[in-house]
Amino acid sequence: MATGAQEAVLEPDLPIVDPHHHLWDRRTGVKDLPASGHGFVDILRQQPCYLFPELLADLQSGHNVRGTVYMECGAMYRAAGPQPLRTVGETEFVNGVAAMSASGIYGPVRACAGIVGHVDLRQGATIVEDVLRSHIAAGHGRFRGIRHSAAYDADAPNVLGPLAGRVPEGLYRDGSFREGFAVLHKLGLSFDAWLLEPQLPDLIDLARAFPDTTIVCDHVGTPLGIGAYKGRREERFATWRENIRTLAKCANVNVKLGGLAMPFCGFDWSYKNRPASSAELAVAWKPYIETCIEAFGARRAMFESNFPVDSYSCDYATLWNALKRTASGCTADEKIALFSGTAIRVYRLSLD
Repeated sequence: MATGAQEAVLEPDLPIVDPHHHLWDRRTGVKDLPASGHGFVDILRQQPCYLFPELLADLQSGHNVRGTVYMECGAMYRAAGPQPLRTVGETEFVNGVAAMSASGIYGPVRACAGIVGHVDLRQGATIVEDVLRSHIAAGHGRFRGIRHSAAYDADAPNVLGPLAGRVPEGLYRDGSFREGFAVLHKLGLSFDAWLLEPQLPDLIDLARAFPDTTIVCDHVGTPLGIGAYKGRREERFATWRENIRTLAKCANVNVKLGGLAMPFCGFDWSYKNRPASSAELAVAWKPYIETCIEAFGARRAMFESNFPVDSYSCDYATLWNALKRTASGCTADEKIALFSGTAIRVYRLSLD
């Protein structure tokens, strides 16, 4: 968790649905991480355990968070049983957290009201459908879709750090991947896409090929500012903007506004040195967020926390202050859409 005195909460009554956070317990694996060298390693060392108590503390840190959507991160897979079904363990685990929150014992917030899990879509349509149906059953009405990351770069060790080497280049164009992807619409499920800014054309092609499947582009497409891209983030802004505008022409695509506090983006703040203020974050993030809102419109865009990953740069309350600052020019109706309405619609949430 980023350190420092907490800022006063801005617009404390504005309803928020956080559509993107994780839960994990990496304590047993921290000892095997390299000493340093990449910001994502620092995140895992800083926050090796982020479970319901840690999430709840953030949700109750001052903003009016009404509910959340859990985003897969490889947590709590089954240790045994058929390999394709092991990812169902994550949905089982998160549904338990959701049930705890829904009890009301921990306050009115409905954590993990929607669950986005993981299925390797390259396993063939029959296996993919079987595994997806198992996730749906395990979610007891909360399972909403999957994420299958395509984050790849030729300079992967320096850009992605411990996440390097997990997927091949061009995953979203792969025929076996698309065979599995076709099952999502059949089952009424959405798809979250995490990829890096140079890969946005792959997502555009995927969205055009499957116009009836709801797709969410995570983290504004992840602009890069480390590794081979160090010092080049502003240089690449025009290319990113052109791709975002093209992607927005696909009516089935929505965008998440956040993830910019991750180390991949190459901004200078980190919890190890000096956590950023919300004013500083808002100035840095505003060009990306405004571009996305202009391209997609408020009703296809949603603010996200991406916690605990984005705790790399600031605490939870500061992050939402920063996002509120970037939305200062929006109307009241646009703010409702950006901070809660789009998430409720896309993930089909009931927060009663």
